[in-house]
Amino acid sequence: MKLSTKGRYAVTALADIALQGDNALVSLGEIAERQDVSLAYLEQLFVKLRKAGVVESVRGPGGGYRLAQGAAETRISDVMAAVDERLNAMGCEDDQKGCGGSKAVCLTHNLWEQLSSHVYVFLNQTSIADVIGDKMAPCPAVPDFAALLDAEEAAHSSRA
Repeated sequence: MKLSTKGRYAVTALADIALQGDNALVSLGEIAERQDVSLAYLEQLFVKLRKAGVVESVRGPGGGYRLAQGAAETRISDVMAAVDERLNAMGCEDDQKGCGGSKAVCLTHNLWEQLSSHVYVFLNQTSIADVIGDKMAPCPAVPDFAALLDAEEAAHSSRA
């Protein structure tokens, strides 16, 4: 599983729209400028977001995009699915094949399946309103993830 810029930029753009207020129409140019994202890239993402029903568009002067269901109902998992972001850490391509292309399930299949499940549940329980409302509580098991990463990197560097 690798979270690409598609997912990151889509969530950022939708959070930007939500911050402008309910039913406000926001142009992609405004989002691109505020968030320092390529307008052409946003246009590609918004074609997918519109087709998936995540956003609505209004053409013409004063037109733009708005969230189709509101910030509280727009789940991050739906945004990721709309822009084809893969949230699956398993190596399997479908139910017919094992993880390595054979019919056998790999030794670590259950590990990656459980990781994928946790990521999906978290993103399905999180809405754009949660993101913009700063309601993202830290993980109780790792309240300061950035510090943990820094400590691990420092430990790795000292061993090298």
